[in-house]
Amino acid sequence: MGRIGPGYAAALLLVLLACARIEAPPGGPRDVAAPRLIATHPDSATVPADFDGEVEFVFDETVSEGSSPSMGLGTSDLEKLILLSPTDRVPEVRWKRSRISVKPAEGWKPGRVYRVELLRGVVDLRRNRSDTSTVVSFSTGAPTPTARLTGRIMDWMQAKPARGGLVVAILLPDSLPYRTVADTAGWFELGPLPGGEYLIYGIVDQNKNLRRDSREGWDTVRVTTDTTTISTFWAFPHDTIGPRITGIAVTDSLTAAVTFSQPLDPGQRFDSSAVRLVRLPDSTPVPVVSLLPQRAHDSLYPPQARADTTKRDTLAPSLRAPSVKPPAPADTAKAKVDTTRPPVPVREPLSDKLWLRVAFPWTAGAKYVLNVRSIRNANGAVADARQTLSVPEPKPATPDTSKAAPDSLGAPPPTPPPGPPSR
Repeated sequence: MGRIGPGYAAALLLVLLACARIEAPPGGPRDVAAPRLIATHPDSATVPADFDGEVEFVFDETVSEGSSPSMGLGTSDLEKLILLSPTDRVPEVRWKRSRISVKPAEGWKPGRVYRVELLRGVVDLRRNRSDTSTVVSFSTGAPTPTARLTGRIMDWMQAKPARGGLVVAILLPDSLPYRTVADTAGWFELGPLPGGEYLIYGIVDQNKNLRRDSREGWDTVRVTTDTTTISTFWAFPHDTIGPRITGIAVTDSLTAAVTFSQPLDPGQRFDSSAVRLVRLPDSTPVPVVSLLPQRAHDSLYPPQARADTTKRDTLAPSLRAPSVKPPAPADTAKAKVDTTRPPVPVREPLSDKLWLRVAFPWTAGAKYVLNVRSIRNANGAVADARQTLSVPEPKPATPDTSKAAPDSLGAPPPTPPPGPPSR
């Protein structure tokens, strides 16, 4: 037999690799069932202090490894489905056809309570997706855990539940982090946990990397395990530097929207000494009526009343906070109410905008300078803010050529006078 060339050997290797790829078998009835978990190892109980095995999740069929293998970076499809506590490191996650195994990168430590959560999202070879999560909890010598913490995460900026929000409960004073994720309504339950005092973070995990990043909203509370229900987390981005004005835009003849660099304290109100508006170039003071969040502004100046600006020009330039109408009660006859969970308390919306109201209409083409003293962001950082407003010139009217004089649009020529009669 002749010698096999390197090109032929490489081609043969590619063929063998392609044949080894696991794919769904052809033919037969279509598989529409999601992979079903049938066993976990070890059982949720105390294990030896020197335990050196793996936690395994066993399914009734082969599951998909995903588009990228686990490399210890936390970026593979399977690594994103595993929450191992208490550790901040990416665990070792292995795919074994119908099994997924997990082990800490640093190994199991004696005297700890471990919690391994497999999140929703395991798929089989036909892309059927599991919609249930599973927790394996055990101790390597510590007392058997019994504590549970429950609560809800709200995205304060969006005024809605933080779907899939991240929860990190740090056991004090050891700083051991236990993690879970909230459901689609923002609710979570974390346990079983060892008893003690916890510092708990509720995080809007926007990029779903199971970590708290610098620009993501969060809220925190300190509790002991005697408390089984936690008050709602109102998550928002935190800044240690006070807000600044990033833009001002005229919205009608007496109003402008002022945008800030970060969410503001919704309860702050300003007196006449905190807001100053002048018109350039001679710095002529302009009377300011109010500077308010949108809900308070709309309650004082309803949209239907803004068109008639002549009635509002006579208002005294006061910056006192108006009373805000409470929201209309929900129609419980049409809505399905979950009576098993406490209702979420109503809170003033969080926003990065305020509405500026002046006593006299804006001057077209003019420039103004707005100064706001001691503006406070949502977590209490204070700063003075200043910005220039340029009022646009009115657009020139466009001539309506459809109604031009008939003689300029090719009207029929006048009829010539009759000539002499023909003979």
